[in-house]
Amino acid sequence: MVVLNRIYTRTGDDGTTALGSGERRAKYDLRIEAYGTVDETNAAIGVVRLHTKGEGELDAMLGRIQNDLFDLGADLAVPEREGKAERLRVVASQVERLERDIDALNDKLAPLTSFVLPGGTAAAAHLHVARTICRRAERVMVELAAQPNEPVGAAGIQYMNRLSDFLFVASRAANHNGAGDVLWVPGQNR
Repeated sequence: MVVLNRIYTRTGDDGTTALGSGERRAKYDLRIEAYGTVDETNAAIGVVRLHTKGEGELDAMLGRIQNDLFDLGADLAVPEREGKAERLRVVASQVERLERDIDALNDKLAPLTSFVLPGGTAAAAHLHVARTICRRAERVMVELAAQPNEPVGAAGIQYMNRLSDFLFVASRAANHNGAGDVLWVPGQNR
């Protein structure tokens, strides 16, 4: 259980922050950027949920995703090191559940004949914003994983890749199952 009885500690006043392992890193460190961008994705989904209350299935899916994103933040905050006790990690079953959710939403949608512009309902527009933040988080995680001695779990990267797909499909579901999609018309304004 987490107990937060004091919010400010002043330990970050020198421009560093602590990983879950206790190791201190500069606040601009790529690992901090990775879990910070995952947190930003989570916050954007929180805004989406202001518009999905009462939409049981979609809102429940988003609630589970928010919890998974906290798991992913914890995963990234404690790099895997040999000989260390295992910490909370994102696992394949979380990726698989996300795939099932994508399939469930996508089954109700007509196939696309054009690219979709961000827009439509408020929920759909906010889902597109969350999708773009999610893609940025994924890029940062992949860049971090490419660094020497900076392990990033494969399931975490897979989760973010699937999440961006989920957020796209969810935006279509929020647009009255695609009926309210705003379609791209190439060269329309020439």
